[in-house]
Amino acid sequence: MPITGIQARFTCHVGTFTLDVDLNLPGSGLTALFGHSGCGKTTLLRCMAGLQASQGVMRVNGDEWQNENGADASTSRPVHQRPLAYVFQETSLFPHLSVKRNLMYGYRRIPQQERRISFDQAVEWLGLSQMLDRMPENLSGGERQRVAIARALLTSPRLLLMDEPLSALDQTSKREILPYLEALRDNLAIPILYVSHSTAEVARLADHIVMLDSGKVVAEGPLQAIMARTDQPFGLEEDAGVILDATLSEHDHQWHLFRADFAGGHFWLRADSGLTTGQDVRLQVLARDISLARSQQTDQSIQNVLPAVVDEVASEVAPGTSIVRLLAGSTPFLSRLTSRAVHTLEIAPGQPVWMQVKSVAIVD
Repeated sequence: MPITGIQARFTCHVGTFTLDVDLNLPGSGLTALFGHSGCGKTTLLRCMAGLQASQGVMRVNGDEWQNENGADASTSRPVHQRPLAYVFQETSLFPHLSVKRNLMYGYRRIPQQERRISFDQAVEWLGLSQMLDRMPENLSGGERQRVAIARALLTSPRLLLMDEPLSALDQTSKREILPYLEALRDNLAIPILYVSHSTAEVARLADHIVMLDSGKVVAEGPLQAIMARTDQPFGLEEDAGVILDATLSEHDHQWHLFRADFAGGHFWLRADSGLTTGQDVRLQVLARDISLARSQQTDQSIQNVLPAVVDEVASEVAPGTSIVRLLAGSTPFLSRLTSRAVHTLEIAPGQPVWMQVKSVAIVD
């Protein structure tokens, strides 16, 4: 059986900063490297690419790229011999070449028998068919980034590294490009390592997450499991919440709502454009949007009310604030409450409660 997954173990020093990580990551899907600026995200990518001197091990789906302790550099492949693509914040397209010629630049340099991604596939996944004859100067920021990603894919990499590819874009361009990144996540048979400090991007795109702080891993695992923890690393309490998969089962045309079913219940969502009955969606439910009641409340405006059981209480995660972990069926949720409310309601593990969900954001 072929070996799958990424083994990345690195120690490196950049000035006074030290990166020291030991990771075993999935061999497919999108893994987000997440953390504050200066935590080591980009340094880790550079180590993987061979752009940063380091001691350690790098293997991608059984293919060894590096295995050295500093004494014998011959076991470390140079950058040009590592079959990867690196997408930076800046697109660096060739300004004198059309979109098509930019794409063909890398594609023609890959022997035909080694091409894993066809020209037509890259064009389709990134939505480029209507702009192949245009010049880079006539593209928006989001369009240029899509061309840069497609150009990287046409080198048929075995690993795609993306270093905050949306950070230079405005909000409109980010919204336009995110569906294309989702398509890559769902269609590519290679792993994607995606650097970001945006919780919204991570929630929408990631399957797996690595949280870094001061050059060390503080949390790592499947996105849904990590986001449902009560001990949110390095002050993420404000964005604490859970990610869950749901299916749109009913469209209420009168009130412009969709019913989204998930393991443990359902939510009513705004019927935003582009959604259809039967569609699978990814939901983000923030802890600050969930209140709790000891008995079911019927004379109130909140439409999403679900029975749940208290699983864990994390007291004083911030002054006067507690996080309660709940289970609706098998699905975990987090609720951020004042510590006074937890005390007054006598919230404790094992207690049945009613979750009142004020709003639900559709992420995918």
